[in-house]
Formats: sequence, structure tokens, C-alpha cells
Amino acid sequence: MEDQQQQVQDKSSDNSNFARWKKFWGRSTPAEKKPASIESVGSFSQSNDFQTIFDTEDPEKSKSEEEEEVYLVKQKHGYFSIAFSAGQLLVLIAMMSGCGVAPMNINPMIGPYPDALSYWGGKNAVNIIDDGEWWRLITPIMLHAGVIHLLCNVAVQVETGAFFEREWGSTKWLIIYIVSAIGSTALSVIKMPGAISVGSSGAVMGLFGAKLAEVIVRFCDRDKTTQGRIAHQVRKEQCAGVTCSVIVVMLFSFIPYVDWSAHLGGLAAGFCTGMVLFAIELKKLVGRIIWTAIGVIITCVYFSVILTEMYSGNVDPPEELRDVCEYYKQFFDDYDCKCMRN
Repeated sequence: MEDQQQQVQDKSSDNSNFARWKKFWGRSTPAEKKPASIESVGSFSQSNDFQTIFDTEDPEKSKSEEEEEVYLVKQKHGYFSIAFSAGQLLVLIAMMSGCGVAPMNINPMIGPYPDALSYWGGKNAVNIIDDGEWWRLITPIMLHAGVIHLLCNVAVQVETGAFFEREWGSTKWLIIYIVSAIGSTALSVIKMPGAISVGSSGAVMGLFGAKLAEVIVRFCDRDKTTQGRIAHQVRKEQCAGVTCSVIVVMLFSFIPYVDWSAHLGGLAAGFCTGMVLFAIELKKLVGRIIWTAIGVIITCVYFSVILTEMYSGNVDPPEELRDVCEYYKQFFDDYDCKCMRN
């Protein structure tokens, strides 16, 4: 079998919005042809038998020259995945430049002092609930506890996250990412009101949750065409990979200033949102109506419950978090407040 190659093609007019994932097999006589197979995709696996490449040859010529498997995605690049990752890197650099780098005994993630995380927009339950700073439900995704934390999240975001964006399209990806961020922070406020937490991992978990929802919804609307068969096989492999990735990400729930509730909240919010967005694309009318109704109901229930609980008065964040610097000075003798508000 010849080695697989990665190439780029300018699409023809009727396929201008589609990029192609292709699987090339060595030329052979009809009796020697081997069936193509689809292996795992995304950051959770990099099989030798499955790589992302784009067709540069004329489709009609390719069919006559070699046997191929084609998986269509909506765009060549994950634009928002890359943009968010770059922005998160710049924000961390700015925080560490302006607020200093904390000693390892305070922040083992090689990052700023924790008061900087709050001042730059991290999840602070006192500010969200009592001061009405609702924007803190979203801004934590742009912040990271340190270099190690950032690298772990960005590695998943620019590979698996970017591929999901290419599959779904940027608009759908952005909706899932932002809604998951809100859901993750809201649940974190309820379950861990006394912690300052940051990170895009809640939103990334939302992408995983949406992929699981897509697998479930589209399984009931299988397309018997060649493209439908390939897409089904890809999603089946992705389901196993996403499950493994969720387990790995949850292990990072216990590092400083990152909490498990944000990960769980993002996963749930992404699943609910994905259920709606993918259900409305189903070809069968009955399935589309049923799954859309289910998606709308669970989405409304989830956000109604967590937002009502958050503002019900039952959540009691410590008042000491109004002065984050003084709060952390209680725990560390060598704590240095370098990022004070004016």
C-alpha cells in the first residue's frame, strides 16, 4: 500500500464550501482491491490508517485511478478554535507580565497569583451573585491558571476542537462553545462558591458533550448512501475517543483554581445544546420533531434549574472574596499582591 499524502485543493463551484477527508489505497487490479476502513479521528487518536487530507485531483479522474473513501466536512480550518487559543495565550502572557509569576507553592501551574485570576474576570461567586457581574459567566474561558493548564486545554482545542468546528461549521461550534461556558460557570458558582476558578476546559467539555449528542441523534437517522456510511463509521469511532477524552479532562479537575463542577456543567450544557442543533438537521420529519422537542426540553430544564438555584439565595459565597488579595494572604505567608485594582 502506498503511503498516504496530505494535499490541498481549491474546490469546484458546487463543492466550494466543503473540505475532504480522504483515504487512499494503493492501486491494484480488481481482484486485488482492498476495502477501505475508517479509523479514529481527533486528538484522542492518530491512526496510521486515517489522516486528514484534501483532494487536489479531479474527482472523476480520482475515481478511475484509485479506490478512495471520502468524508466531507464543512470547512478547511477551525477558525474560532484557533482564534480562541491565540487569545487565551495572549491573555496569560499579559497577566503574567502585569501581575507577576507566583511561586510554585502558591501556583504550581506556572502562572500568576490567584488574585490576578479574579481581577481579570475569573469566576468569583460574590461578584456574580451579589454584584451582578454576569459577564463573569463567560470570561473565565479566556483565562488559565498557568502555562501547564493552558497547554493542556489548547492542545485539545486546536486539534479535536478544530476538527469538530470543521465538521459542524463555525457558527454552530461557537454557539456550543459559549453556551457550554455559561453552563459550566453557573454550576461552578452553585457547587464551589468559595473558589476562584478559570479555564476553557468547561467549554471544551461542552464540545465533547455536543459530539455525544450528535452521535445519539444521527444514529437514529442513518443515511444508507456511501457518504452516510462513512460518516456513521467516523462518528462511531469518535464516540469512543470522546469518552476517553472526557475521562482525561476530568482528571484535571483537581488542579488549583480549576474545579470539577465547571467540567461537569460544560459537558451537560454542551450535550443539551448539541441535542437541539443536530436534531433540527435530521432528514426524517418524525425524528426531527421528536429529537428537537427532547433537546429543547432538557436544555430549558437544565438552565432553568441552575440559574434559578444560583440566584435563589441558597448559594452563600464567602464575603472575603470581595478582597481576593487579602483572602489569599490568610493562607500564604509569602503572598504578594501585584495585581491590585485601582
